[in-house]
Amino acid sequence: MIVYKVFRKNGDLKTDDLIGVLAERRRDLRGETHFESGLRWARSFFNDMIKDRQAISVVPNEFEVRE
Repeated sequence: MIVYKVFRKNGDLKTDDLIGVLAERRRDLRGETHFESGLRWARSFFNDMIKDRQAISVVPNEFEVRE
């Protein structure tokens, strides 16, 4: 399972604000890297909350799922 921490770049304070966490369970990323897949998903998910799509960044973390 891949967990993406989604940040918004705050230009006034020069910091990144955590706006959400997205969890992806699929293993097939359709030829994209973890970063590209998470960034595309975060931009589509948080599109209504943030007007500047370029201000969104993601940090992927991969976790092992135990069943």
